[in-house]
Amino acid sequence: MAEVTLEKVVKRYGQLEVVHGVDLKIAQNEFVVLVGPSGCGKSTTLRMIAGLEDISGGQIRIGDRVVNELPPRARNISMVFQSYALYPHMTVRENLGFGLKIAGENEAEIKKRVDDASAILGLVDFMDRLPANLSGGQRQRVAMGRAIVRNPDVFLFDEPLSNLDAKLRGQMRVEIKKLHQRVKTTVIYVTHDQVEAMTLADRIVIMRDGYVEQVGTPTEVFENPVNTFVAGFIGSPPMNQLDATISISGGQPVATLSDGFAIPVPAPIADKVADGQSVVVGFRPDGFAPRGHSLHEGALSVSVTRNVTIAELLGNESILITELGGKEVQGKMLNPRPVNPGEQLEFTLDLSRLHVFDKVSGRNLGL
Repeated sequence: MAEVTLEKVVKRYGQLEVVHGVDLKIAQNEFVVLVGPSGCGKSTTLRMIAGLEDISGGQIRIGDRVVNELPPRARNISMVFQSYALYPHMTVRENLGFGLKIAGENEAEIKKRVDDASAILGLVDFMDRLPANLSGGQRQRVAMGRAIVRNPDVFLFDEPLSNLDAKLRGQMRVEIKKLHQRVKTTVIYVTHDQVEAMTLADRIVIMRDGYVEQVGTPTEVFENPVNTFVAGFIGSPPMNQLDATISISGGQPVATLSDGFAIPVPAPIADKVADGQSVVVGFRPDGFAPRGHSLHEGALSVSVTRNVTIAELLGNESILITELGGKEVQGKMLNPRPVNPGEQLEFTLDLSRLHVFDKVSGRNLGL
């Protein structure tokens, strides 16, 4: 078990810099998820920690050791990839123990570690099967078991659930969380799926174009995104974002949308905006709901009547699509009733959960 520290870590391919001075400290036993769109540098960063990519600048420490020049085998890490990479001619037991056998461990120790890992991962009944006779989820558990038996300081996961269907991904998220609770060690996990990030992480590292945009707990990055990118990336459905212009009358700033709808700027943000300033107002779908169908009844709000274009029934809630400020926006109806296309509803916008971002920089003015 060890903490992992990245100090101004840079990666270049020739003249092209793809990771730009990443600073990150991951505590011992912490589960940290690197998340972002394709090409943001998250997998490259993970591969530099693993030693599969040389770093072009900065320093990586695992525990008290600087590992910049150490080969992967000397870093005491285990990595689980998107591809299971199991040996097809070996049984589950043989796959689990192969790395230890190559490392020269004695048979008794190999058996003990393999038996322990198989019990943790629920593989006891499959030990004599070949990979071809396993489901996708079982194969991924074998891949994780092969990492567990090494007793590493750090687990590295590179999009391990991408090859699974939606149901199996949900099941494996639970398995991975249970694994972390039982096998106390540091985990660094890469994914492009923000749902995986939100459900698995102690802290989330959101990356874009080789830069770290925000680091925080799932609640922090959801409730307090630092900029419009994070606000749009984290959350399903994503945050609604509408262009507006600030006007100040009698000391009260108002954000006016392109269709003329005026939204009072909440007190914590009011002194951070200027008359005529171009901004982006953001609000989550659960903060924009038909009257009487909201999580936040009684909150300070502003109302608007709009036609519903699409209603997506999701059991105990519906996602309602309408138009505001010249753009499609999504609202959420709890305890829904049938809503017909074109039906008019009075929506309430919860001002206590409104975000205002600077239009130019994208920065959240409330933070």
